[in-house]
Amino acid sequence: MFDTVIFDWDGTLADTRKPILASFHQALQEILQTDVPDEFIERRIGMGASDTFKDILKTKNIPIGDVVIRGLLNVKIRVQVSFADKVRLFPGARELLEALQGKVKVALASMNNRPVIDSTLKALKVKKCFTEVVTRDEVSKSKPDPEIFLKTALKIGSDPANCVVFEDSIFGVEAAKAAGMACIAVLTGVYSRAELEKAKPDLIVESLSQKGAILRLILT
Repeated sequence: MFDTVIFDWDGTLADTRKPILASFHQALQEILQTDVPDEFIERRIGMGASDTFKDILKTKNIPIGDVVIRGLLNVKIRVQVSFADKVRLFPGARELLEALQGKVKVALASMNNRPVIDSTLKALKVKKCFTEVVTRDEVSKSKPDPEIFLKTALKIGSDPANCVVFEDSIFGVEAAKAAGMACIAVLTGVYSRAELEKAKPDLIVESLSQKGAILRLILT
């Protein structure tokens, strides 16, 4: 039995694909008058916007500078915040969050920026479901580094060995395992079952609606 559950946000609990794509495209066009295919961004959702922008600049042979990255981030955050009321939880997410209340500690660990997460949690009225919320603004390293999960466990007062993480990306699963935590992978992101299996999660589910299998792993 685990005493703590840590959720990723984008692609795991919430369907944020369209707002994320829109915000990246707007930032690239507004600041650099350039763009990349959707897939380039999709495969990096969950890494953190600054690292994704750095990858884009490298592919475009554009010098990477703090001023440029800050400008891109500011536009990306502004656009995504404007989409807060358009975001929807995935099927089963709200019911699972409710089922966990009072049984385990529940936290959110997202590589998205604090203004985006706070505005979306408020719009969806789910902030009360989380004892702690840790965002990209509070860590220095991106997944697959385990920093964000270890910091979340520390803030909530839990041993990593007693934590189970929900993730939708390969690098997210790798980060959870590197933190010494169990991991449930959800097939709601852009990664296939075969891709996620390579990262060795403890359980793979099609969606958060598979509440029975999920709760058996967490609570027994």
